[in-house]
Formats: sequence, C-alpha cells, structure tokens
Amino acid sequence: MDVNEMAIDLVLLVDDNDTDNFISKRIIEITRFAKRVEVKSSGKGALDYLKEHQNNPDMIPSIIFLDINMPIVDGFVFLYEFEKFNELVRNKSKVIILSSSDNKRDIDKIVNNNHVIKFITKPLTEVALEEIRLSNI
Repeated sequence: MDVNEMAIDLVLLVDDNDTDNFISKRIIEITRFAKRVEVKSSGKGALDYLKEHQNNPDMIPSIIFLDINMPIVDGFVFLYEFEKFNELVRNKSKVIILSSSDNKRDIDKIVNNNHVIKFITKPLTEVALEEIRLSNI
C-alpha cells in the first residue's frame, strides 16, 4: 500500500507556541502522516475553524493535536466547547494531547475525556506518529 493511501487527510495543530507548531508541522509533512496540516495558534482559533467548517466533512480534521497550556482558551476549555459540536465533528475528529505538561492531575483529567485518544509529550516525533498510524485511528 502506498504511503499516501495511509496518510490522514487533514490534521489540525493547536498550540500557542510557534516553534512547536513549526516542528510538529514539519515532522507531519516529512513523514507524510497527513495530506494537509492546518495550524491554529490558539484554542479559540481552532474552535472558530471548526465552527466555520462544521458542515463540510472535507475540512474537518481526522486528528487534532491539542496543547493543554494556552492563554484564554486552554486545552480543557477547548474540550468543553468541542462537546457542543455536531456529531459529524465529534465523530470524525480524534483529539491527541500534545503537551510539555507533566502535571499528573492535568494528564489524568484530560485523558479521561471521551474525545482524547492519546497523550504525547512534546516534541512530536516520527516514532509517535508511527504509533498513531499503526493504531488505526
């Protein structure tokens, strides 16, 4: 099977750190993990993006890489608001936490969310992407 057939169509990166976004986007592109990568530098920007495209299946990401610690709309607020989206968005988008936080309480709280399928510590790596790909998300 060709790598492009295995590639996820669209990934949404949500992080307020431009350097982390740059690194994550490059590793996704280099590994051909996804055909398209949309980057939002805030939780609010990501929610606005989903709101704008919630009825267009081609624009809804299969995977959302979400940072926890962001100003104003952090990962927790994002997940709370994410619950309010229509079934199309909630069923198609799987959330993977990509964070430098090692706060056990944060991690426990967030991984118990129904939409969160995995927790990855930054930086995003080729190995982590391969594990995601192999888990048939």
